[in-house]
Amino acid sequence: MGHWLTRNIVEPGKLPLLLALAAFVLTFLVTRVITRLIRAGKGPFRNIRPGGLHVHHVVPGVVLMVIGGFGSVSSGRHGFGAAAVAVLFGMGAGLVLDEFALLLHLDDVYWTEQGRKSVEIVVLTAALVALVLAGFLPFGVNELTPQEMHDRGIVVANVLGNFLIALFALAKGKPRIALIGAVVPFVAIVGAVRLARPGSPWARRFYRRRPRARRRARVRAYRHDARWAAVRNRVHDLLAGAPDR
Repeated sequence: MGHWLTRNIVEPGKLPLLLALAAFVLTFLVTRVITRLIRAGKGPFRNIRPGGLHVHHVVPGVVLMVIGGFGSVSSGRHGFGAAAVAVLFGMGAGLVLDEFALLLHLDDVYWTEQGRKSVEIVVLTAALVALVLAGFLPFGVNELTPQEMHDRGIVVANVLGNFLIALFALAKGKPRIALIGAVVPFVAIVGAVRLARPGSPWARRFYRRRPRARRRARVRAYRHDARWAAVRNRVHDLLAGAPDR
């Protein structure tokens, strides 16, 4: 494991990206635990209200992102400095995107239905960063044999193929399937070949003169939402806490 990590992560200069991703995910999870404890009135944590002003954690998140971003520009891809600023940037990104819905709506919607967008954005960001890390992982390694280069080329081709199929699923109004399919092979094919959701870019472009397809798309979307909405909401509640009713 140590040899693999050195050869594939440290040597090509991908360690800062891996550390940033780990810090991003861990910060989001810790932040959600703390905010749920504050909401329940448990533990030593409390909201920060200097002078009665509620300071959201997006504020220190922006500060950490600025420090980490400028630090990464000046530190390169190797050494302790690069690793340290990558962790700072990942922590800042985790704090900021945990309140993405607040930035989008310009309102404190953290514990509302609109606040679920923050969780979706965090999952999407983590998946895309992992995809970038895995997709470019095969290259940047010295002294590859022709067979190793061939195998790694196949990995990149598969990643790009999954990503292109995921774009079709995204155009058909199925972002969750597209997200999973960008990382897990063949999943996005389901969303890419089935009917588009009403109102999606694909439906607006290709179903405009096909009333039967539009009608089938509406019926299928209604049945799908009725079947899976409760499951999706339970997963959201497990990750981020149930919204205020």
